[in-house]
Amino acid sequence: MEQLKKRMEVKNITKTFFGKKGYFTAIKEVSLDVYDGEFLVILGPGRCGKTVLLNIMSGLEEQTAGSIFYNGKEWKGLNPEIGMVFQKLALMPFKTVIENVELGLKFGGMEKEKRREIARYYIELVGLKGFEDYYPKQLSGGMQQRVGIARAYAVNPKLLIMDEPFGKLDAQTRYQMQEDLLKIWEKERRTVIFVTNNIEEACYLGDRIILLSDCPAKVKEVYPIDLPRPRDMVSKEFLDLRTIISDNTDLSI
Repeated sequence: MEQLKKRMEVKNITKTFFGKKGYFTAIKEVSLDVYDGEFLVILGPGRCGKTVLLNIMSGLEEQTAGSIFYNGKEWKGLNPEIGMVFQKLALMPFKTVIENVELGLKFGGMEKEKRREIARYYIELVGLKGFEDYYPKQLSGGMQQRVGIARAYAVNPKLLIMDEPFGKLDAQTRYQMQEDLLKIWEKERRTVIFVTNNIEEACYLGDRIILLSDCPAKVKEVYPIDLPRPRDMVSKEFLDLRTIISDNTDLSI
């Protein structure tokens, strides 16, 4: 990845909380690079500190120590070029699909005709054309995730952070969402940071995998993935990669 521009640099990030039982360190001295246009996967066990790390990278939370650099400059606080997709989407239940997708643009003051045009483009891109006037309760879990992805893309982020967005979906829907997400990424070529605790998902999606330890999260290993796309989950190369990573993980297999 050396030939690509660094979009973000995370340097020696540590986050310590203080609670009833005293000090608790969630992540410790984490350093990693994010390259422009890549699909980076952060893989780690549940409750290891992945979400805390993402919140710091997105500016939602402040680190105890360490620095975040964005496009070569140290950055603190929220970054308008970073979008997020959460496992809990928090779609507005009283707004339609198109109203949810255009919400960020509306808050930004964009005129209705222009934001509707952008929203319709991304609704079609995520495969929801024809569902513009549906409400979230009328959609399946996978369809609601598509709305969340369209909403995140609509505000034109340069870097999109996705925090276990498919974790609550059934296996078939999860696989379809992986396929569709890759199609969108290949078309848009935005930088994506995708977080998961699923090794197969990480191997299927990532250009690189950052493997985190159990809490407090540290970087255990970085795996560049050279497998061609689309990837075959039952190929020898894929299974060998999965075994190598699983042998070095704190995840429960």
